Amino acid sequence: MTNSISRRGIIAGFGATGLLAACGNGVGGNGSGQIDARVDATQNYLFGRYPGTRDLASRAVGVLYMPLITEAGLIYGGSYGRGALRIQGATVDYYSATKASFGLQIGAQQYTHALFFMTQPALEEFRRAKGWAAAADLRYATPSEGSTIGKATTEIEPVIALVFGQQGLIAGATLAGVKYTRIIP
Repeated sequence: MTNSISRRGIIAGFGATGLLAACGNGVGGNGSGQIDARVDATQNYLFGRYPGTRDLASRAVGVLYMPLITEAGLIYGGSYGRGALRIQGATVDYYSATKASFGLQIGAQQYTHALFFMTQPALEEFRRAKGWAAAADLRYATPSEGSTIGKATTEIEPVIALVFGQQGLIAGATLAGVKYTRIIP
């Protein structure tokens, strides 16, 4: 009997370690509590700073709050954040938002956004999708509209996005190309 370690044994060991690490899905962790606390703070800030959003949220079928998106880029860029979907004020699912980009870019920023689902079909499409990407049916509202957006939105838009709280060195924030995926925090 020899006590030598083969390459196959090492590879199998690393593979098994990787599989065990993948099994840690966060069930029983405090990830959902952290996300909910951040979403509560975001919602309070949004309603306090932009009063019209309270009316908008009350008319929405559901609201996805993404309390903190971090974006960075140097030619290649990316962003990531986690948030919660609330229906009638209660959290029903958790989501991550990811984005990859390529082009003339340099810098980093953090921002917050909320997606107001104004129609039941738009919300159902979002919840059924394996990975929902922000698309052309998204209407952007600016923070300057935030105080009147609830009253100013007279036509039915499927999804209204409000990006706010930008801090950093990249000009502007867009949700184009952002992919939302349901997660278990």
